[in-house]
Amino acid sequence: MNAMEGEVTVLTPASSKSRSLRTTLPMSIVKQFKLKQGDRLSWKLQARGDEIVIVVKPIEREGGK
Repeated sequence: MNAMEGEVTVLTPASSKSRSLRTTLPMSIVKQFKLKQGDRLSWKLQARGDEIVIVVKPIEREGGK
């Protein structure tokens, strides 16, 4: 793996009846941001030349994180 590429994940169908796709977050990201099952994430896309940059931010839980 090239150091510039980062971790690789695979897109899979979200469900058999959905047209959406899903992927997994690498455990290093889960641990760094102390994410847990059920946490909500905000996704923003930015086009930079021929790349798509995805900015993901955890949404604070009610009552603080």
